[in-house]
Amino acid sequence: MTSQPMRPDRHDAHEAGRPDGAAAVVIGGGLAGITAALTLADAGLRVTLVEGRPRLGGLVFSFRRESAAGELSVDNGQHVYLRCCTAYDWFLGRVGARGLVPLQDRMDVPVLDADGLRLGRLRRTALPVPLHLARSLATYPHLSLAERANVGRAALALKKLDPQDPRLDGVDFASWLRRHGQSPRAVEALWDLVGVATLNARAGDASLGLAAMVFKTGLLSDNSAADIGWARVPLGEVHDTLAREALEKAGVRVELRTRASGLDRAADGSWRVTVDNGPHGREQLTAGTVVLALPQRETHGLLPAGSLDDQDRLLDIGTAPILNLHVVYDRPVLRKPLFAALGSPVQWVFDRTESSGLAALPGGAGSQYLAVSQSAAQDDIDRPVAELRERYLPELARLLPAARGAGVRDFFVTRERTATFAPAPGVGRLRPAARTQNPGLYLAGAWTATGWPATMESAVRSGLGAVREALTELGFPQGQLPQEVA
Repeated sequence: MTSQPMRPDRHDAHEAGRPDGAAAVVIGGGLAGITAALTLADAGLRVTLVEGRPRLGGLVFSFRRESAAGELSVDNGQHVYLRCCTAYDWFLGRVGARGLVPLQDRMDVPVLDADGLRLGRLRRTALPVPLHLARSLATYPHLSLAERANVGRAALALKKLDPQDPRLDGVDFASWLRRHGQSPRAVEALWDLVGVATLNARAGDASLGLAAMVFKTGLLSDNSAADIGWARVPLGEVHDTLAREALEKAGVRVELRTRASGLDRAADGSWRVTVDNGPHGREQLTAGTVVLALPQRETHGLLPAGSLDDQDRLLDIGTAPILNLHVVYDRPVLRKPLFAALGSPVQWVFDRTESSGLAALPGGAGSQYLAVSQSAAQDDIDRPVAELRERYLPELARLLPAARGAGVRDFFVTRERTATFAPAPGVGRLRPAARTQNPGLYLAGAWTATGWPATMESAVRSGLGAVREALTELGFPQGQLPQEVA
């Protein structure tokens, strides 16, 4: 639901102690920055959004590629969300894209074990938590009866944890799982199956606090929380085209190919943002409110001294890569929209034939486009394409018998070496809150202290959190804040 714009008296901003308090600059056009710009504009501020790339969407984008079948719309990576991702759902509604990124009616994930091609399923029923997964777990063929019983006991213990407990932040998830009787097979076939995809780290490299948050929220909060949604159109249509239309309708000035190179505070208390926009040269923007919605290293480079306690801690927040392999076959090889794999380097596979436009191409008739999403891909991220092709095409043929005689019309790779922040033990103490020690300056980004791992949900929540702090500081009564940030 889109809030109605609130147009406060402009003197409210001046009373907050900042000249030109009705003007705001958002630096960064990813999901966090788009969210912040929209909600600030909805509240009545004059907003300028600057983005160095020629498009919006940050690390969630599409591009065009010429293939043997014709020109494809390619997502840089396979991105999904869950029904519990309420902030991202709000974002989809705000930009008019909810119908383009539908959710499953009920969570249903085929899980294929390469050893003997045994197929299992993780799917929920309409029963209340935790019974909604009981039937699926009881018949899950990839675990022994004893392992299934131990998983149930561990899940109940996990439900009792408080993800906000700072003591959990310093513990790795794998150690906790071992203490609660989880075998290596259970970790592979269940805990890492979910955790690698959501945390972008294996259990041994993940903070217990973040892991507890993922499993409690996604699997143990509501029976529908883990229903999966993904875009049935190119991501760029949602996060660039529709987002830009929503920003323009909200009155936001969007400046692409414009990079912020300096940020300082004027004598009158306003913020001066120096931007470089290529052929147009250098420009200085002045505002009472600035939201920095950039990755942690870029944020550190722009932050004025004294904005945070121990500001250099931002540089200690590591990053983790995601690799995506794109394969176009000359015939259908997969009948399901997605599956996850065990006992194979392959993690998750999605059918992107329709969303890429392949099905509509004259040269695409009968072809199928699969995207193989590989999280925590440190071992593969720098491998040459030829080596990845040699490694993964036989694996897909091993998992999908129909692929064994199929021709490969195209094979290419997309790499995001810094796709997410690394959710390592101790990362929680490094993640900053939205409010800085400089009035009028706020931080946003999936890596900030949202309580979530680096997901689209975390990015949107960070933008909403930054706006909540900004509007409160500007003198908006809590009861009058837009619903999305109240």
